[in-house]
Amino acid sequence: MIAIVGCDGSGKSTMTQVLHDWLAEFQPTVICHLGKQSGNIGRALARMPLFGARLERSIYRKAKAAQTERGPGLATAIGIYAFTVRRERRFRRMMKLRRAGNLIIADRFPQIEVPGPMDGVGLGNARPTGLIGWLARRERRKFDVMVAHRPDLVIRLNVSLPVAQARKPDHRPTSLARKIDDLSRLAFQGAPIVELDADEPLQKVEAKAKAVIAKLLESQYGRTVPVDSPSR
Repeated sequence: MIAIVGCDGSGKSTMTQVLHDWLAEFQPTVICHLGKQSGNIGRALARMPLFGARLERSIYRKAKAAQTERGPGLATAIGIYAFTVRRERRFRRMMKLRRAGNLIIADRFPQIEVPGPMDGVGLGNARPTGLIGWLARRERRKFDVMVAHRPDLVIRLNVSLPVAQARKPDHRPTSLARKIDDLSRLAFQGAPIVELDADEPLQKVEAKAKAVIAKLLESQYGRTVPVDSPSR
């Protein structure tokens, strides 16, 4: 199981697809997306006519408020928990595919080290009492179960803020900056992590990622996988 992690604009989804197409030539390989995708929903709403921008701003304000000391309100907490349930279902599906013998490439991976948008718990700052506290405890238990399954390898795509902004002009700079900072602090339960500079051209980053994966497959599983030239 290989996890590809990175801030928006790091080329994570592109890299995931490139690695899948390469590895699928040699063994069954599946991409599993493990993010909550709430940001994609918000940006899709923003493109809707009339009230889209207002809805997107409302979602952003509530998500930001959920990370403050005050914590989320009940409606926001229910929404955050619903995304966690959705993520957990995808995670279980991924583990079933892994047990069936597929090589898994995970686009993002849950973590419990830093609460918030970088695939951490969403209710980490929720008040501990009442229904909100109950939802927060259930969310944490779900995350604990997921992170107990460590990836065999984590490829961390490190991108600078200017490059991320240039690649994702529709994203808020403050949101990108926070994700970049949060990502740098993650250890993924001690899983092996390879750091790649995502500011570099895709072909160069791709070649480095392939070399690392080929070495892993040979050393741990006795599988020799040819590392072809980067795709064009």
